[in-house]
Amino acid sequence: MSATLRLTREGVGIELRRGRFEALVDGKNVGSLDRHETVETPLDPGPHTLRVQAGRYSSRDYPFDLAEGEVVNFRCHGAMVWPRYVASILKPDLAISLKHE
Repeated sequence: MSATLRLTREGVGIELRRGRFEALVDGKNVGSLDRHETVETPLDPGPHTLRVQAGRYSSRDYPFDLAEGEVVNFRCHGAMVWPRYVASILKPDLAISLKHE
């Protein structure tokens, strides 16, 4: 049996960082998503790391553990306020917000 990662791209307001986002688990691409889309992927139970990126811009790495049969939910969105958008030019891992739900 496996576990499932569910990643939804949804934010409140206007995303300043647009385009398709790529979801990477343990450095491997598991899918891509536009606004209002959800990607689900089966994973082996155990420790994993999730990152969402669009070109050179990304979220921070988010480590998580999965138990057998578990579904873990994350939500992501591009920068929606100007200070964070501008800061992401110098620090690209601020460009995309990633949260565990």
